[in-house]
Amino acid sequence: MAERFLSKRNLRFTLFEALNIQEITQYERFATHNRKMFDLVLDEALRMGKDLIWPACEEMDAIPPHLENGKVRVHPVVARFMAESGEGGWIGAPFPEEHGGQELPITLAMACQFIFSAANYSAAVFPELSTGAAHLILSFGSPELAETYLPPMMAGKWQGTMALTEPDAGSSLSDITTEAVDSGQGYYRIRGRKIFISAGDHDAVENVVHLMLAKIPGGPPGVKGISLFVVPKLRPEGGKLVENDLICTQVYHKMGYRGTPLTELAIGDHDNCRGFLVGEPHRGLVHMFQMMNEARLGVGMGATGIASAAYCQALEYTRSRTQSRKMGNRDPLSPPVPIIEHADIRRMLLFQRSVVEGALSLILQCCRYSDLVSVTQGEEKERYHLLLEILTPVAKTFPSEMGVLATSAAIQCLGGYGYCDDFPVERYFRDMRIHPIHEGTTGIQGMDLLGRKVVMQEGKALSLFAETLAADAKKAEEFPETCQSGERLVLAMKRVEEVILHLVGVAGEKGAEAYLADAALFLEMFGQVAVAWQWLISGMAAARGLAVAKSKADRNFYQGKLLTMRYFFAYELPKIEGLATRLTDGEALTVDMETAWFED
Repeated sequence: MAERFLSKRNLRFTLFEALNIQEITQYERFATHNRKMFDLVLDEALRMGKDLIWPACEEMDAIPPHLENGKVRVHPVVARFMAESGEGGWIGAPFPEEHGGQELPITLAMACQFIFSAANYSAAVFPELSTGAAHLILSFGSPELAETYLPPMMAGKWQGTMALTEPDAGSSLSDITTEAVDSGQGYYRIRGRKIFISAGDHDAVENVVHLMLAKIPGGPPGVKGISLFVVPKLRPEGGKLVENDLICTQVYHKMGYRGTPLTELAIGDHDNCRGFLVGEPHRGLVHMFQMMNEARLGVGMGATGIASAAYCQALEYTRSRTQSRKMGNRDPLSPPVPIIEHADIRRMLLFQRSVVEGALSLILQCCRYSDLVSVTQGEEKERYHLLLEILTPVAKTFPSEMGVLATSAAIQCLGGYGYCDDFPVERYFRDMRIHPIHEGTTGIQGMDLLGRKVVMQEGKALSLFAETLAADAKKAEEFPETCQSGERLVLAMKRVEEVILHLVGVAGEKGAEAYLADAALFLEMFGQVAVAWQWLISGMAAARGLAVAKSKADRNFYQGKLLTMRYFFAYELPKIEGLATRLTDGEALTVDMETAWFED
């Protein structure tokens, strides 16, 4: 198995040449950082990925976590990775210095998450979950909660999770039944069930801290009655940790992503599970959305990392595997050529590369907006916030859905070997499949985009997005290599706006159900345009680089970038026309279909 899971050259190109994230250091919050320090951070993340977690990924898949005598056993590398993530400051890297963080830009932190996810996705999620949970406590918890829970969580000694899903309440969180009764003594008694909790229990840490949604009796109905609690497996009490009436009842057996335990939790069966309110009562979902939005970007980046690893394996294999001869060569005695010489193999490799590098750029662009939100004020701050809002469901979904197709293409590149476990691409395909489900299904992300983000503030976020694309298309006129692609991008965005205008009319005529019936298809269309935009940005950076490149390696890299941009505009972006036709043809087929008609 080739020891390569990403392109270091492309990661640095995206960060520093295409997105220019080093410019963030002009702001006071990030003024202690510089490009040299960013490179050192990336180098250390690459070391950890390659030397620590990459060697264990095959074994973590083959020997998944299991429940043994009431304890969940995970691969030993998890304990080492959590410890090193804590000791090296990785878990709290983006946090303020006064809380033990390093004020690392979120963009750099997410780039490191890409490295870890590409090296070993199952291992990567453990510290990532702790970062999200700790950030939630820091943002909304009391000083006492922060003082108690943040140090061991950031040190990698305690695991953080988000505990939302229940047996009868998955995406519909308004239907959760987990209950929190105020004891009048500074804590709530928690009782209920949670399922599908990633890293919900394991032996690589001393304790597990759940950020859990529950309802306080007498609160408002639906989502307005949800509150957020810290619910530890072991609660700190009198200087020691004591059992908190919270047990893992099963570990689910999964198709992929097998190195991380997915758990079912029984909470408060003996009426002795204590939870501690985070923020205000009945504001839990509002608070939790911070972690959920961060997690959506994290899911997208996880999918991008897996697709990157699969692409690297396919690239390595097709360079070394020989078969057949070039088209037009009729000499049966001539040696076969590496299969990468065949046009159809190159098509599949270009598809994978366009997905991986386009998705990476989009997610890092979102992270850049998040960093800018934290250091700007007024209209500028609102601009970055609205762009981040409208792009977040896209950044979660495009790499998740397209990653399934990209890893499938990697299998196809290897032929029969790709379908067998002799090579890891079949594992990457299995690992990828959870991503369209995690943190809100594709359908939910589509409804979020079309039902909320597109129309928020009377369409202001959409207008800002269109203006941003138009401005970059104007810049693209400066380069012969990108001029035509810029024109195509402007036309594609106009097509999106035409579809929205039509759908708004549908909403007025037929109601919300018809308006949102094909929201997932709209999201797919919007995603193609958003990633085409990122490819245009990368294309301009590549054109600038090519103009001054001195080495053959640099020229090859930039030329490859430009051709992959051309591929995306020629092969992928035109697909929006078929989607636009479906979205505007006036037939709400999925609404019109009767349930009874599905019967045999």
